[in-house]
Amino acid sequence: MPSLFRSGMWLIAAGLFIAPLYLVVGLALGGNQIPVLIEQGLGRAAWNSFYSTLVSSIFAVIVGTLGAVVVERTTIKGPHIARFLLLSPLLVPPFVGAIAWVQLFGRNQGFNALFGHPIWNIYGADGVIFLLTLHAYPIVYVIMAAALRKIPRDLELAARLSGANTWTTLRTVTLPLVRPALLSAFTLTFVSNLGDFGIPALIGSPARFETLATMVYRFVESGTVPNPLQVVSTIGVVLLIMGIIAVVADYLVANRAATSGTNASAPLRFDLGRATWPLTMCTWAAGLAVTLLPIGGLIYRALLPAPGVPLTWDTMTFRHFANTVQNPRVVDGFLNSLLLSVTAAVICGLLGWLIGILVTRTRSMDNTLLTLVTLLPSALPGLIVGVGWLIIGRYTGTYNTRWIILLAYLCAYTATVLQAVRAPLKGTPIAMEEAARISGAGKLRAIFDTSGAMAVPAAVSGAVLVAVTAIRELTVSVLLIAPGTTTLGVQLFNLQQAGNYNQASALAFMFTATGLIVLILASAGLSRGTAAARR
Repeated sequence: MPSLFRSGMWLIAAGLFIAPLYLVVGLALGGNQIPVLIEQGLGRAAWNSFYSTLVSSIFAVIVGTLGAVVVERTTIKGPHIARFLLLSPLLVPPFVGAIAWVQLFGRNQGFNALFGHPIWNIYGADGVIFLLTLHAYPIVYVIMAAALRKIPRDLELAARLSGANTWTTLRTVTLPLVRPALLSAFTLTFVSNLGDFGIPALIGSPARFETLATMVYRFVESGTVPNPLQVVSTIGVVLLIMGIIAVVADYLVANRAATSGTNASAPLRFDLGRATWPLTMCTWAAGLAVTLLPIGGLIYRALLPAPGVPLTWDTMTFRHFANTVQNPRVVDGFLNSLLLSVTAAVICGLLGWLIGILVTRTRSMDNTLLTLVTLLPSALPGLIVGVGWLIIGRYTGTYNTRWIILLAYLCAYTATVLQAVRAPLKGTPIAMEEAARISGAGKLRAIFDTSGAMAVPAAVSGAVLVAVTAIRELTVSVLLIAPGTTTLGVQLFNLQQAGNYNQASALAFMFTATGLIVLILASAGLSRGTAAARR
């Protein structure tokens, strides 16, 4: 029975995770498209992708680490509110953030129109780097905050008792101990930024700043090259290799970090002294800026009756919100996204839970390989996953259906649940399964009734995260939608691209408000849980 279970999981993994990527590689190797790509500007797009990704990832690591240290390890005032403000970009899709910031610093918009002359034109490389950094640093913050909590308190106390000041302790003790987490954070942000499509498409393309991701979209949608699927598959192979390297590096770093020990006591907070209030004000100001400025820009544009009309109490209108929720395409996109996200969450929750049980609670030489195969699609640009399923859809006749989008979601998001259940499954004592075996249970039932049952809450949490991510995503489905199967994220992107900025801003504000509400509820639940644990 265990061998049959393993074989079934491998068949599912082969169909969901390996087949689409194999087709991308196979199609790319079927012809030499390098000359066509070079003629179409591959070199410039590759360079644009590399340096914008590298610079934004470095900035994100610096900003995220600095924020985590200040909020989590110093005595600033109101750390819970500061944390909420700094993490607000986390639950806003990057392309929605791009739409929001365009309202502030686009041509003849926002502050540029208010002051009568350009303050900053967000279109171009600097705008792409800024927004990639803005939406990547919260991930770094979360990773570094978890790593900082694991540092043994005694080591930092010993440094302080030896006469080291706050900066010396951070530089010589704290930061060296979190180097694996820094590398992991950089790897994740690099891969994520490399494959981001929405920000370069909305901010870079108007200034002719093309990246590999926007080049893939241009080739598939415009038909400017013969055999576009083979051309974009060639680009996909390069990104696939980088994704494999990133997954392996992150897997090794995670294993190394897991053996570094944990801090059972409350983490040490460094007393800032006279710098407490200045640093508190700077942190709060930064958090308020990244939270309220884009929301203000979206509200301003959504309430504006028409371009060029000044916003006053008399001209303010809510009809763009009404038109948005009554737009048949928006309604279809919402219903499709709701159906696809809920279905994907249920299936990903079950599949990730089963794979997690297999790779953590059984012994086999292929456990590591199955884990890496499951994690690989999550480290790849969503467009490449979409291209793989686009090829499958053409071969199987499932293109232009919701099923192909659902399969692409399962491929991209099962890793989210697997990551959520691995830690609780690994932490369950083997004695519980042995007791079940002594009571007469078979090997699989003993695992499912003990370790598996204890990991169900983590699987549910992972499934909820899948639903929240899938209902607002753009990159995976943008190449797979057809009339009647459009998703909410793609519809928002289309509104912005079509120049319907008022409805796009209204819909983007709904996205942002929903994300912030989720973050508030999650933060409140975390605070209550922490308070209960302390009692």
